[in-house]
Amino acid sequence: MAGRTSSARLTPGGPALRRYSRHLLIPEVGLAGQERLASARVLVVGAGGLGCPALQYLAAAGVGRIGIVDDDTVELTNLQRQTLFTTDDVGRGKAQVAAERVQALNPLVAVDVFSIRLDAANARDLVRPYDVVLDCTDRFAARYAINDACVLEDRPDVFAAIYRFDGQVSVFRRGGPCYRCLFPVPPPRGAVPTCAEGGVLGALAGIVGAWQAAEALKLVLGIGESAAGRLILIDALAGRVREVRLAADTACALCGSHATVHDVLAVETGDDDEPFDDDVTAEELDAVLREAVLLDVREPYEAVLGVPEGAVHIPASMLEARMHELDSARTYVVACRVGVRSRWAVERLRQAGFRRVRHLRGGLAAYAARHEEFAFF
Repeated sequence: MAGRTSSARLTPGGPALRRYSRHLLIPEVGLAGQERLASARVLVVGAGGLGCPALQYLAAAGVGRIGIVDDDTVELTNLQRQTLFTTDDVGRGKAQVAAERVQALNPLVAVDVFSIRLDAANARDLVRPYDVVLDCTDRFAARYAINDACVLEDRPDVFAAIYRFDGQVSVFRRGGPCYRCLFPVPPPRGAVPTCAEGGVLGALAGIVGAWQAAEALKLVLGIGESAAGRLILIDALAGRVREVRLAADTACALCGSHATVHDVLAVETGDDDEPFDDDVTAEELDAVLREAVLLDVREPYEAVLGVPEGAVHIPASMLEARMHELDSARTYVVACRVGVRSRWAVERLRQAGFRRVRHLRGGLAAYAARHEEFAFF
């Protein structure tokens, strides 16, 4: 584990007490609570839209040790909502940059940097040393792995998700439902659009990530009512918050009375852009299109800037109804924005008997990243 041990001491009149003075004024926190925060260890998985505000508020609050797990690099499209990063950080590793910003915000906090992807193989080892885990990911595979590891290691899992104007927050912990109680199996490939496909209001990420931090701080302090057993639904467009009560599933394979899952399971989710046997990369696209036709399956709202010249545009939501418009004798390269719905479209076309279909890995966004003049993403 990388990092250094926090040397913060809450001595009378010292800088730490002045830093946290507004906490000390709260009866539910006070000096004893601030000392609990200073002794706490919190793991944040994902330093993106949710992780950035969560990390900022955990560090500002004085959590003694914070772990950051993220194997991604900063991209220009992240800056609309991932407030720990600047334009100069594009191309750098998110975990390392986030750690630098956290330490600059509060040098009394120790930071562990894990520039790796959390998966079924390493989840328990990553979760075990920490008191609370924040699931700030956007991948179903990671959500299941985090949940499984937290249940098996008896760690609370502060979960959140965002899409467009909608956010969700809950806490999965012993005695309450876990993520598998709600979703025993992951959704089919391509069934749930990602933020990269459908977008997200940047400010919503701040709201929901800060809410996760608040849930984590309450767990550490042992105060208030946690979101365990509740799914908090945040509608930023309507300006409303409501909640749904959740119950543990006694038949849950992980936490039920007759559990059959005793280790973290790898799940097939399709939320990673796993290659087909005959993928086309962004670098290969121009050459391949000399003999093929681009099939653009983006939805109309995604294609507001137009459709590439020579492409056939059939939105994925209309593919079943309009499949007859395609010529099975032609070769098609199927593309969406980031490569999720296009994979579903390729599989559906192959099921329908189309044999000459290929998939654009990474979608039109990957192509646009290498061609500044291309503006149709």
